[in-house]
Amino acid sequence: MSAIELAIFSSRIESICDEMGAMLQRAAFSPNIKDRLDFSCAIFDARGELVAQAAHIPVHLGSMAFAMKDVVGAFKWSDSDVVIYNDPYLGGTHLPDVTLVSPVIIDGCVTAFCACRAHHANIGASSPGSMPVSSHLDEEGVLISPMKLFSGGVVVGETLKLLLQISQPEVSEEDLLLAAKALQWESPSKKVDNVETPACAADTSNTVAEAGLLIALGDFMAQLGAVNVGAQRLLANIRLTGRAAFSASVEKLNAYASAMTAAMLQSIPHGQAFFEDKMDGDGIEDSEVFLKVLVTKNADRILFDFSGTSLQVKGNINCPLSVTAAAVFYVIRCLLPPQLPACAGMFSCIDIRAEKGSLLNAVYPGAVAAGNVETSSRIVDVVLGALSRLMPKMIPAASQGTMNNVAMGGLSTVRGRWDYYETICGGGGAHAKGPGLNARHTHMTNTLNTPIESLESHYPLRVLEYAMREKSGGCGKFSGGNGVIRTYQFLEDTTVTLLTERRFSEPWGLAGAGNGARGENLLNGKLLPSKFASRVRRNDVLTIKTPGGGGYGELIPE
Repeated sequence: MSAIELAIFSSRIESICDEMGAMLQRAAFSPNIKDRLDFSCAIFDARGELVAQAAHIPVHLGSMAFAMKDVVGAFKWSDSDVVIYNDPYLGGTHLPDVTLVSPVIIDGCVTAFCACRAHHANIGASSPGSMPVSSHLDEEGVLISPMKLFSGGVVVGETLKLLLQISQPEVSEEDLLLAAKALQWESPSKKVDNVETPACAADTSNTVAEAGLLIALGDFMAQLGAVNVGAQRLLANIRLTGRAAFSASVEKLNAYASAMTAAMLQSIPHGQAFFEDKMDGDGIEDSEVFLKVLVTKNADRILFDFSGTSLQVKGNINCPLSVTAAAVFYVIRCLLPPQLPACAGMFSCIDIRAEKGSLLNAVYPGAVAAGNVETSSRIVDVVLGALSRLMPKMIPAASQGTMNNVAMGGLSTVRGRWDYYETICGGGGAHAKGPGLNARHTHMTNTLNTPIESLESHYPLRVLEYAMREKSGGCGKFSGGNGVIRTYQFLEDTTVTLLTERRFSEPWGLAGAGNGARGENLLNGKLLPSKFASRVRRNDVLTIKTPGGGGYGELIPE
């Protein structure tokens, strides 16, 4: 296979991931997916090794690349199967991120898999928005260990019931039938697998009930459409050349990516570098939480050893190992040529070590809601910090180091139950060639802001201010990027949860430059901690000031 043929193969597979994402965005019900784009799509080979991905969410994609082998290896697959899961300790990240996986089977052989992961604002947690200040995984929502949603094209009743229970505690057989009928999931015999329904019920027509069930299942259905489109396109693509040629092309793609990664590693001097940073706290206990990494680069491999990092904590900033791996993979990907296809070969030279039971290799039932979003951001900081000591001119200063998670919801007199979640952008770190970017979602998140028009039309909220936070970037030869100010007024009583970082420590500058400004959370002008949950009243005002990025280079007076 020539280089041109390999590039064409890679581009074709990546375009399928892009189409999956476009399908999901168009079909989704929630602003969280259709506006913020909090989702990711990827394709894997028969072993569960990454083949291609769209340019979506790094923490989603890296964790899937790390753990998909275990997920797909746990099932006997057949045509039209779909597996669903969100278990952080079995290949997931945190409970709101739900993954659907569908196989591509040719001549009776599993050839590839299409996967789609999306964030659901309501996953049945103890507080609206499903991002609570929690101390146990059970508080964070409904746990979906890998299980079949469809088996041979027929919906599995027990799995469907579990999904319906997220938004309605009691699920009757009629609810299941209505869900199957409304979404056209029932088999010709009017039977949902594991749930027998009377023949007369098949003709039940209740558009109000069906509409409610459609809304409850809407984002799951959009994900289903995405993996189905991906499987159809990939099947047609593989049939053009044959299954053997597809597998051979995947192997060559991995070999190319592995060679390119090895070549990049040669630019990193041999040796070791240590870096540490700390979290603002876990939101439950008053104790310091440290992240430490020792990077060791030898002839052909690089080791990221997180020994010495704090042990698993009571609060929800713990990370499953898949999230830790995703953060490391992301940093390595940033050092590689942008045109290099993302596949399993890219990570063949990387070793990761984290003590089991530590913050970065947590064990069940540790709470992990903020680990996926906040701790993953700090892992990137410490890995970049260590690499800056090995290759100083190639590494930027720290970016905002948080996703500024805001979750809220309640029972509206007009809308009924509502759940909303968003992350807020901040400042990017400056680097040796220029300043940091202003008002960007940095590193482990790659989402957008929710447009004010969408937010105000869907929820009892008013945005009073959305502005640049001037002079929040660190000073230096090149200044860090500015954060933003986002202010909400609540039009009804609401439950609010904040999971944020860099409210006590500042995003660090490099090469003699200044640090970025710390973030601030304020309710009616009163300063709040970085982790916060409370009931707020109508007309209360919440303001989030996000951190700026660190500067780069010493500022020389004129």
